[in-house]
Amino acid sequence: MQTRDGVRLDADVYLPTLIEPGQTFPVLLMRQPYGRSIASTVVYAHPSWYAAQGYIVVIQDVRGRGTSEGVFSLFESEIEDGYDAVMWAANLPHSNGLVGMYGFSYQGMTQLYAAAHRPEPLRTICPAMLAYDLREDWAYEHDVFCLQSNLGWAIQLAAETARLVGNNQHFQLLKAAANNLPTNGEIPAYPEILKSLAPESFYHDWVSRSADDVYWKKLSPRYFIDSISDLPMLHIGGWFDPYLRGTLRLYDAMCKTTAPQHLIIGPWAHLPWGRHAGIVDFGAAAVSNCDRAQVRWFDYWLKGEGLLDGSAVWFEMGTNSWVKSDAWKEGIDYQTWQLHTNGLTSMLGGDLVLAEGIDADRTSNSSSNSIADAIVHDPWRPVPSFGGHAGSPPGPMDRRAIDDRTDVLCYTSSVLTDPLLIQGTPTIKIEFFSDAKSVDLHVVLSQINSKGQILSISQGVCTVCPQDKTIATVSMQTTSTVIEADSALRLSLSLSSFPAFPVNSGTGILAADAKMIDAQVVTLFLQGGVLKLPIGLTTIG
Repeated sequence: MQTRDGVRLDADVYLPTLIEPGQTFPVLLMRQPYGRSIASTVVYAHPSWYAAQGYIVVIQDVRGRGTSEGVFSLFESEIEDGYDAVMWAANLPHSNGLVGMYGFSYQGMTQLYAAAHRPEPLRTICPAMLAYDLREDWAYEHDVFCLQSNLGWAIQLAAETARLVGNNQHFQLLKAAANNLPTNGEIPAYPEILKSLAPESFYHDWVSRSADDVYWKKLSPRYFIDSISDLPMLHIGGWFDPYLRGTLRLYDAMCKTTAPQHLIIGPWAHLPWGRHAGIVDFGAAAVSNCDRAQVRWFDYWLKGEGLLDGSAVWFEMGTNSWVKSDAWKEGIDYQTWQLHTNGLTSMLGGDLVLAEGIDADRTSNSSSNSIADAIVHDPWRPVPSFGGHAGSPPGPMDRRAIDDRTDVLCYTSSVLTDPLLIQGTPTIKIEFFSDAKSVDLHVVLSQINSKGQILSISQGVCTVCPQDKTIATVSMQTTSTVIEADSALRLSLSLSSFPAFPVNSGTGILAADAKMIDAQVVTLFLQGGVLKLPIGLTTIG
C-alpha cells in the first residue's frame, strides 16, 4: 500500500481456503516492526489459522521495518500510517469493508494509534500488554527508568536496523550487546554503543526527557482516549507482564465509555503465555486460550455471530482457576500489616504483624523500645533483580538467596491459619530517613510456602528524595493470588534491583547523567511501615 505521503508499506495477506464467487470476509489487521513473517506467533496462532476461521488476515511491516519503505521512528508515524492501513485493508479484494485489529506490545500500541482518528471501517480491536501512558506505563515505573527492558529492546531494534541496511559490523556488535547488556560503562544507564551505533534510537528520548516533556503526551493514548470512546475492545494482560498497569489503566478508562469492554488476564509474563511462570506450574488451565477468545470477539463484532460471555476473566493464582465477572474488581476489603523494626532485621529478620485497632495505619513502631532498622546499599554490589514482573527470568521465583543478603530487610508474618486471597494492588507506606539526596525503594511481597520456598507475588519501586524524616508510599503490581493456609507472608525491602532498574547514585542526578564513579554508599534507617493488602473472598478453605 501507499501511505498519504507516498511511502510503500508491505504486508502479507492470508485468505480463507475456499472463497465462493462474490463472497466477502472481514479483515484482521496486525501492524508490527519485527518482520511480518513473525506475526506475533510468540503468543498467538499463525495468521493462517485466523484465516481458516473465515477472515482475511493482513500482517504489515510498519514504516522502515521489514521490507517497508521509509524511516522507522518509534511510534511516531503510527497514527497516520495506521489510519491509512485500515482504509486500505477495508478495500482489499474479497473484503466486506469491516476491519478488526489484534496484537500485543508494539502491535497493541499500533491498534490504538490506528484508532486515534477513528477510521470508519475499524469496528473493534484487541489490544494486549501495552501502555496507556507511554512514560508511566512503559518507559518508567513510578518515575524509575526501566533499564533492562528499555535497553534490551533498543539494542534489538538497532540491530534490526543494522541488518536492514546490511551493516554486518554494527549488527554483530549490537547482537553481542543484546546477549550481555552493556551496563558497565561510564554512565550505566546510557551506554556508548547506542550513542555511536544507534543515534536514531528512541532510547535517547526515553532516558533523558522529563516527565512533562510534550514528547510523552504526543505518543500516549491517554490523551486521545475520547476519540475512541465508542470502540469495543478485548483487553489482554498478564500478572507478570511489565505493562500490566497500562493494560488495566486503559481498560479502566474505556469502562467509563459506552463501548463494551472485555478483559482477560492470565498468569503470564510478556511472553510466552503458557502454564509456567518462573518456577511455578499453574496447570493446563493456564495455557492461553486467547486465540479462540479473539475469534469469538471478532465473530460478534465483524460477523454478527455468537454471544458475548462475561466481560472480565482472570486467572486466580493459587487455586489455579479462571474467575468470570462483569468487570475486574479489586478486593472487597483491606488488611493492614505493620513492619516491626528491631535493629537486627538485616541480620535476623523482622516481624510482619497483622494490625488491628485505631493505630493500624501508624507507620512507626508504637513501642518506645523499638530500634530503627539500618540498610546499607553499596553500589559496587547491587541487589539483583529476580522474578516478578520486572526481573529476568520473570514470574514467581524462589528468593531465599536474595533475602539472605544483609542489604535486604525482610519482614515475615506468622503462619496463616486460613487461606488469604490478595486481589488488587498492594501498597506499602514506609517511614524512614537517609543520608542520600535520592533513593529508590524496591519492595517485594512474597509467600513462604510449606516447602520453605519464598515465592515472589508482587513488587514495586519508587524514587524518593528524602527529608529529615520521610514517609513514602510504593504501589506494587496488581495481582490475584491465594495464599494457602500454613504459608506466611514476607515483605522485602532493598535500595536496588539491578539491572531491571538503574542503581540510584544517591546524588539526585538523573540516570541519563549519573556516572558510575559518583555513585555513593547509601544508608537508610527504617522506622516502620504499613502494608495494605486488598482482600477478596476465597473459594477454598
